[in-house]
Amino acid sequence: MRALVAFLAIAVATQAEGRARDLGIPFEGTPGPLNAITDVPGVEVGQKTLVEGEGPLIVGKGPVRSGVTIVFPRGHGNLKPVYGGYFNLNGNGEMTGLAYMQDFGTISGPIGITSSNAIGHVYAGIQEWAVQHGGEAVYPVVAETWDGWQSDINGFHVRPATAKAALDAAKSGPVEEGVVGGGTGMHCFSFKGGIGTSSRAITAGAKSYSVGVLVQCNTGDRKVLRIAGVPVGRNLQNSWLPCYDPRQSRPDQTPKCGTEGRALPDSGSIIIVVATDAPLMPVQLNRVAKRAALGLARLGSYSGTSSGDLIVAFSTVPESVNGPDQKAPSPLTPIADTEVNAVFEATVQATEEAIVNALVAARTSTGADGYTMYALPHGELQAILKRFGRLEERKP
Repeated sequence: MRALVAFLAIAVATQAEGRARDLGIPFEGTPGPLNAITDVPGVEVGQKTLVEGEGPLIVGKGPVRSGVTIVFPRGHGNLKPVYGGYFNLNGNGEMTGLAYMQDFGTISGPIGITSSNAIGHVYAGIQEWAVQHGGEAVYPVVAETWDGWQSDINGFHVRPATAKAALDAAKSGPVEEGVVGGGTGMHCFSFKGGIGTSSRAITAGAKSYSVGVLVQCNTGDRKVLRIAGVPVGRNLQNSWLPCYDPRQSRPDQTPKCGTEGRALPDSGSIIIVVATDAPLMPVQLNRVAKRAALGLARLGSYSGTSSGDLIVAFSTVPESVNGPDQKAPSPLTPIADTEVNAVFEATVQATEEAIVNALVAARTSTGADGYTMYALPHGELQAILKRFGRLEERKP
């Protein structure tokens, strides 16, 4: 038992405050002022986190490690649709609203991200909230990743009221990352995962725009993890692996913390949301969404067969779009395809950094049956990057 306590103490002690760049991890491109999806004007993020109970799993009672993350494309005071696009990198998951995007190229109202078994409740909560605040229901995009490793997923603790609390909490400004909102019970390359975000300031066609990304990371094979091009996963392949706290788990639940751990397969899913104020048509946004997959690939992911890797992209321009109820055309001069490469490149860069930010922000977490996921150890990460010549000097 003393060995376990010491092991957990070391895990906490290795963490430092800050985001990925604060650790000296190098990234390409110029971030926006917040380095967050909220650098795109009008975008707001709201989150509701559920952390309740500890010890053995009792379906319907807990423990609970779950929640909801909401992205408002135009802010909580404006539920008008935006042009949207999507890419299904691997379809072992669920994302609503794809029929509207396929036929009309639009996203209606806020985007919700949550636990796999909470799709319906979050969808209903968004509709109820929209009626209360806008007078009529919207048909939103809601996506999920599986948090059943640490949470009573079959207890359906995320309800419509949970979604409405996240909607009410939406705001501009800095975005909380790591073990929060829909990302509360998630892993990322067998480390503790969750919510991460990043942005890029770009120029396209002689005009300035922002590209922002938010991810809910619950995927990845430890051995292939690469950060800043460095094989971090290979160097940490046998340490800080998920395990069961012997004080809270059954004897048959192995491996036990303090002795060994076991890496998770490349499963569980990732949701990626890309936002921009660059004027883009739906077909261009489909192409932008595809590029986010390249940002995930920079981390070493091969998009395992049991991972639902789903991506949605939207543009906040124009103010009104040609949706199914539009009675007059909305003028839009999109970025020429000769200039859209700037958006593509920014999407790849911001996706990569958002995932690393999720890893860096997450803290060691113990959930149902004492199942423990360890935070990515900052000190060890920096030592590995330095050994490969990829650690930057931190600015004072």
